[in-house]
Amino acid sequence: MTATGVVATHGDGLNGNATAAVRKRTRRRKKRPQVNATPQPASTDDGDGDDDADTLSISVEYVPAVVPELADPAFRDFQRVFARFGGGGADDAKETDAAAGDAADAADADGAEDEADADADEADGDGDSDDEGGKGMSNKAKRLAARLTVAQLKQLVKKPEVVDWVDCTAADPKLLVHLKSYRNTVPVPIHWQQKRKYLQGKRGIEKPPFDLPDFIKQTGIMEIRSAVKEKEDASRLKSKARERIQPKMGKLDLDYQKLHDAFFRWQTKPQLSRHGDMYFEGKEFETKLKMNKPGQLSDDLKAALGMPALTPPPWLINMQRYGPPPSYPGLKIPGLNAPIPEGSHWGFHPGGWGKPPVDEYGRPLYGDVFGVAAPEASKEIMADVERTPWGELEPEEEEEYDGY
Repeated sequence: MTATGVVATHGDGLNGNATAAVRKRTRRRKKRPQVNATPQPASTDDGDGDDDADTLSISVEYVPAVVPELADPAFRDFQRVFARFGGGGADDAKETDAAAGDAADAADADGAEDEADADADEADGDGDSDDEGGKGMSNKAKRLAARLTVAQLKQLVKKPEVVDWVDCTAADPKLLVHLKSYRNTVPVPIHWQQKRKYLQGKRGIEKPPFDLPDFIKQTGIMEIRSAVKEKEDASRLKSKARERIQPKMGKLDLDYQKLHDAFFRWQTKPQLSRHGDMYFEGKEFETKLKMNKPGQLSDDLKAALGMPALTPPPWLINMQRYGPPPSYPGLKIPGLNAPIPEGSHWGFHPGGWGKPPVDEYGRPLYGDVFGVAAPEASKEIMADVERTPWGELEPEEEEEYDGY
């Protein structure tokens, strides 16, 4: 990179007559093209012959610092960046790329400088175009090739159950999955990747009116308010206008002790969501399984299965044949590893509890199905504790008083 500086010095003693000549010389000097050359001696203008001004044409050449060669092919792009900022121009950048082992072909020595700069800008673009030579992969193709798959990402993390299909496109997928699997981490709502607007599916659902809690209903406030409202509706228009101007207080005859007990004794906590439990569209319509336990059939389920009283569940026969469910090893199932209820009978008739699972010697296979085993005595797991009192104050010694 070369730069040409022009230094102009004007002598003293310029008068009014020489002003026009100086302006002419200035215009000629601006129109004169700058030539990159070696320093030349000062030359005077062909004007009036006087030494009013001298012009020096100086050519300054900047020598850039030597760019270190990086042998690692992974730093090939950095080598090109160093060459751009080194000040050597497009020719030095191409030479540096060739020294670093770039696959791009060197441009012709007689090519135009503008064409070389355009190739360099295209190589430093966003990555949608190919490299300078056209033989290598684009930056976008390199990113796609280096991206992890979902299976590979699940193998590299500790909790693969939190990996989503969009996690592979993150800048740092491992860090993202680590943050998602961290304790007490609140997830991002799932509607961020949905194309339709949030809660768009609830437009046709009618919102139910607000219902007072049970502990407030027990105070009788709803009946009192309805009675007052009926009385106001039955009144005439003149009395209504009078009430607006001079309202009467104390219309509601409330028992304030009952109202106090409703809020401070019988108040129940509303249903709240846990930490990190985000709301999503349709959450209120899902079945709540928190209160249900395996092995315990609710009345609604018994009615749906058509099970009258003292009737076994329909899957008991298969459990007696194939064994208890392996996912619940400690679950007590009547007729399998626990005695059947009183009043029920073994057999395969309607309402029968099948055949008890026993071996060839008549011993139960899965547990005390006959209810004859003695209950296990509770073992005291506490170690012997020394129960002698400690920290007792020592009795005070009575000192004899010797009188003088």
